[in-house]
Amino acid sequence: MTQTPAKQPYDPLRLCVYATVALLAWLLGPWAVLGFAALGFAGYWKARRAGLSRSKCFLRDTRLVLAYLGLIGLVALVAIIV
Repeated sequence: MTQTPAKQPYDPLRLCVYATVALLAWLLGPWAVLGFAALGFAGYWKARRAGLSRSKCFLRDTRLVLAYLGLIGLVALVAIIV
């Protein structure tokens, strides 16, 4: 008779990651927002060039995600300059 392994409890790692990102954004202000937007844009750009057209992101279409991240980066850049 085989025993099924005990189900592991849910690990809310994403919530820790979100809190860390929020802390960095709070501490570093628009510089952190610009950095995360640029990092995300670069990642999605590379994935799109590799053939990804649908994302697990809420926006789904990678073109919309790129536009969203580009807009966030632009707003952060304006906040840094002004």
